[in-house]
Amino acid sequence: MSTVNYTNPNQDRTVQIFDEFYKFQLSVDANLYDVVLSYFKSVFDDETAAKNFALNLFRISENTGTPVMEILESVRGQSQIELSSTFAYFLNNLRSNSTLLGVSATATPAFYAARNVVV
Repeated sequence: MSTVNYTNPNQDRTVQIFDEFYKFQLSVDANLYDVVLSYFKSVFDDETAAKNFALNLFRISENTGTPVMEILESVRGQSQIELSSTFAYFLNNLRSNSTLLGVSATATPAFYAARNVVV
């Protein structure tokens, strides 16, 4: 007799996360991805924003070596603006200093120093 709770061991129970722009690909447990995505769907009204935050959470976890659930617990209860600034902090550690996120005041060099830069 079959039951709803029976798991098929022949099925792959992972989710492929990929970002074409940054050439990032990761295979994660489907249950873990569902937990993370459902949390971000409860915070954001836009499903695309929730998926992007879930992807970035797994990216941060992969690069820092911190478990995903530990990072999720540290950001739980934050508002959308607080989440954006927290993720900008984590993602800026992974990026080049010339492409920082959340920096609104661009640093403009002195005129004479700027003209000596060879492109």
